[in-house]
Amino acid sequence: MADRLLDDVGALLREAAAEVVVPMFRRLDDADIAEKAPGELVTVADRRAEELISARLRRLRPGSVVVGEEAVAEDPDLLRHLRGGGDVWLVDPIDGTSNFAAGRRPFALMVALLTDGVPAASWVYDPLDGTMAVCRAGAGTRLDGATVRTTGPAPEVGALRGTAMTRFLPPNTRRVVEGGGARIGELLPGQHCAGREYLDVLTGAQQFVLFWRTLPWDHAPGTLLVREAGGVARRFDGTDYHPADDGRGLLVAASAEIWDEVRSALLDG
Repeated sequence: MADRLLDDVGALLREAAAEVVVPMFRRLDDADIAEKAPGELVTVADRRAEELISARLRRLRPGSVVVGEEAVAEDPDLLRHLRGGGDVWLVDPIDGTSNFAAGRRPFALMVALLTDGVPAASWVYDPLDGTMAVCRAGAGTRLDGATVRTTGPAPEVGALRGTAMTRFLPPNTRRVVEGGGARIGELLPGQHCAGREYLDVLTGAQQFVLFWRTLPWDHAPGTLLVREAGGVARRFDGTDYHPADDGRGLLVAASAEIWDEVRSALLDG
């Protein structure tokens, strides 16, 4: 069954990628790249894509609020809308900017819709391989138009494959996670693109991903997609993730059983 909102926003992300993002990939000059915070890059493509996407989203839902990554860099007070009423869009115009700026893949375009503070819909698009994941809360996840489920018999922990983003972990936690990695079949270092990590959970390329930093535009879209496909997205203490939370640590898994296995292997020491 067609879903006009999912289709319209998906088409918007394809348009932004085709008109702004992909044409600038591997064509950036030094003047097109800036450091907005220590270690945090922004490119002219990020800003142009966010402007295009934000304007169109406001037209799709008159009266809605857009909380974009680059807009928040200029005005952090925008984050107050994440627990507010009405429709609020979270926008990451280029997730994986460090990859994009260096001429590397992957990178993704991501949007999530919150209604009265509750995640309601989300979109993640990898423009280089054309993969699009979309969902409505309560209606399941579609990957390239087909319904996708991540549940099923959980592999033995020694057969699991997943990512642990250890760069920002506190030193003690990093040591525990790296030590526990020996129990996991394959522990990957990460792709510097949260959107691609979530897509890989949906496709079955990996069964879990562990993060420390949880900026809302990085994780609101992917966590809803994984949950709607049958997976879980929880803080290290087992509480469910919400994009307005100001916490740290997030473990996402293809099923609750896999989450428990990975939590025990990587975080229990």
